[in-house]
Amino acid sequence: MLQKNLLLTLGADLRALRKARGMTLSELAEALGRSVGWLSQVERDKSEPSIADLKQIAGILDISVSSLFRQSATPSREQGYIVRSDARRPIGSREAGLVEELLSPDLTDDFEMVHSIFEPGSAIEEANARPTQEVGYVISGKLDLTIGGTLFHLSPGDSFRIRGEYYQWANPYPDPCKVIWVIAPPIY
Repeated sequence: MLQKNLLLTLGADLRALRKARGMTLSELAEALGRSVGWLSQVERDKSEPSIADLKQIAGILDISVSSLFRQSATPSREQGYIVRSDARRPIGSREAGLVEELLSPDLTDDFEMVHSIFEPGSAIEEANARPTQEVGYVISGKLDLTIGGTLFHLSPGDSFRIRGEYYQWANPYPDPCKVIWVIAPPIY
């Protein structure tokens, strides 16, 4: 059984992710092999999905299962407002040398904030495009960012915007690069 504190935002997060992918309740339910009623109850926090259900949902929505779990309990008065540094949810995958954490309390807003650490020597090889607007601010380190075929060398204090263009990133430098992103609509 899932912890009650997880259920306080899980349904809303799943609904936001489904909508960000342009999927209807019926489409996701069909992909899951579940009824629309069951999925609706999950999204309204009236039903608890199993771990197997969450794995299947994460696969369909193209997110990591870990992004659906909180690191630690959030006091009820802080839920939806505050994210403590030890309670950030990991998102994405570390495979390319990128460590990401969700800074937003949940995914129910029109945007999400993400803390990213690009490890030294890491890179994404293939250009990627997402149906989003993204703004980033480099806190520390250096990052090479290619947007729409143009290469930019970023340093601390630099910021950038990506509007659905193809992009690639690389950190060929000896130090990690820390970036804060704002992404609209939420995609994780």
